Amino acid sequence: MKHILFLFSFFSFTCIEAQDISFGKKMVDTLASPYFWGRGYTKDGMEKAADFIAAEFKNYGLKPMTGKSFYQHFSYPVNIFPGKMEVNVNGKQLVPGKDFIVDPAAKGIKKAGKLIKKDSVSFINPEERFIVRLEDKLTWSVSKELADYSMIIINRKSVSGLPEYFDANIEHKFINKFKASNVCAMVKGTVNPDSVILITAHYDHLGGMGEDTYFPGANDNASGISLLMNLAKYYAANPQEYSIGFICFAGEEAGLVGSHYFTENPLVSLKKVRFLLNTDLAGTGEEGITVVNATEYPREFSMLNAVNDEHKLLAKINPRGKAANSDHYFFSEKAVPAFFFYTLGGIKAYHDVFDKPETLPLNEHEDLFKLIIHFNKKLMGD
Repeated sequence: MKHILFLFSFFSFTCIEAQDISFGKKMVDTLASPYFWGRGYTKDGMEKAADFIAAEFKNYGLKPMTGKSFYQHFSYPVNIFPGKMEVNVNGKQLVPGKDFIVDPAAKGIKKAGKLIKKDSVSFINPEERFIVRLEDKLTWSVSKELADYSMIIINRKSVSGLPEYFDANIEHKFINKFKASNVCAMVKGTVNPDSVILITAHYDHLGGMGEDTYFPGANDNASGISLLMNLAKYYAANPQEYSIGFICFAGEEAGLVGSHYFTENPLVSLKKVRFLLNTDLAGTGEEGITVVNATEYPREFSMLNAVNDEHKLLAKINPRGKAANSDHYFFSEKAVPAFFFYTLGGIKAYHDVFDKPETLPLNEHEDLFKLIIHFNKKLMGD
C-alpha cells in the first residue's frame, strides 16, 4: 500500500501481560485524528487506517491470515462529499456537522431560492429539487445510492423562525467501485491450530463531509479497534492452544459490506471457527455491556457471566437476542457462533462530529480485555 506512516513506532512493544490503558487511549487518539479524516471516503482516510493497522499487526509479530498480505480487497458503490459544503439559510451561514448535515444520498447543488413549507419539519424548493428538514439531533451515515434530489438536515436550534430562503453550494461524487480492504491477521495455535477463535471490529467510520469537516468516530469504532489491537499484541506474545484470528472490517457503516464479503470469501474455514467475538462502541461501560446473540448461545453466555462474576469485572452483562447491527451478523447467518459486545453508559455522541477522543472515558477497557482473555481460555478448555 502506498501510505508510509511515521506513526507506527509510537505503538512499539510495551508490557503486554495486561491491558495497557495508555496504549488504548493513544490508539483512539490516533485513529480519530485528522490524519485519518474519519477513516472514510475522502482524503484517503480509510486506506490510511488500513495501512496503519496492517503495519501494527506486523510490528506485533502477527502473520497474515492467508498468503503474504494482511489485506482482503473488495469494492462497493458510495456517494461522497469531497468538496464544497456551504449552506446559508435565511441569511445565516450554517456550520457543517454542527448546524447541518447533508443527506448521504443527496446529489450536489449550487443554487439559491425560496423554500415552501411542506409540513412542520420539511421545506422544499420544487424547481431545484432541494429539501430542508429540521431535526433535534444530527446523525449522519453513508449511502451506496444516489438520490435525484438534494437535501440537508438542520439542527432546529440553529435557525430562528422557519426556513424561507437558501443558498447552497454542495459538491458530491458518486463512486461506482470504491476500493476498500479488510485487514486480517492470525496467531497460530500451539496445540489445535485448526480450531480458531476470531476477534473482530470495524475500523471504518463516516469520513468527511466537505473539505473542512470530518467525523472522528472515537467510540464508533476507534474504541473497538483499540481493544482488538491490545488483544492482538497480547496474543502475539502469548500464543494459545487454538489459533486466534483478527479481522478489522471496512465498509461496516455502508451496511456491513466488509464482513459480508469475508463470509462469502472466507480466508479461514468458517467451520473451524469455535467462536467469534465482535466489539463495537467499546468506549464506555460504567453501566456494563450488552451481548447480542446471548439468547442464541445460552451456554456460552452462561460461561461469560461466570467469568465476569469470578473476576469481578463489569457491573452488568445484559443479554440480547439476534440482531443485524454489527459485523457478527453475517457470520451468525453462516452458523458461526458469535457474540457482539457493546458498552453502556457515558457519552451519547453517535454518528456526529462530537464523537471525539477527549469525551471518551475508556473506563472499562481493561475489564473488557480481561473478560475476553478469560472467556477465550474457557472456550479452549471446554
